[in-house]
Amino acid sequence: MVTSTQAVFLGFMALLVVERLVELVLSKRNAGRAFARGGVETGQGHYRFMVVFHTLFLVACVAEVLVLESPFPGVWGWAALGGAVAAQALRYWAIATLGDRWNSRIIVVPGLPPVTGGPYRFLRHPNYVAVVLELACVPLIHGAWRTALFFSVGNAALLFVRIRAEEAALGDAYAREFAHRPRFIPEVPRD
Repeated sequence: MVTSTQAVFLGFMALLVVERLVELVLSKRNAGRAFARGGVETGQGHYRFMVVFHTLFLVACVAEVLVLESPFPGVWGWAALGGAVAAQALRYWAIATLGDRWNSRIIVVPGLPPVTGGPYRFLRHPNYVAVVLELACVPLIHGAWRTALFFSVGNAALLFVRIRAEEAALGDAYAREFAHRPRFIPEVPRD
């Protein structure tokens, strides 16, 4: 029997799945636009793994809560929900800032200057910060700590490959512009 907190968690997960499907449609549209402007794709090998990994994450969140009957952790669950919502806000700030240059693949249109506004003023990879937060927080909303741990560690390995490929594809203009900008944790200005 599904508890009331499990039912709410399942509803949240359903919304997350719908969100991912909308993102895939947006990504496909933006990829088409990038290719039409001469965009070049790299990182195809790890992209397939990334898609499977993120799909399994959604399944594992639900499975751990239902099969292992992870209990709702009270205040910690609410804190995790706050972290998950913050991750979504950061993700959509990054997506809105990139506009039609955002997609889930690494497609670079030669000659375009790097995007330096929005959250990119503070970080090189705000979208990946959002993913890190999401993979840690979403499972913890309902106490699925095993999923949070496993997928956070797996994501660290995936991001190691992904970020190297992305930064190489973005080239010298990106490297110059972001040389002194942190990858994940914003620096606090010192006066």
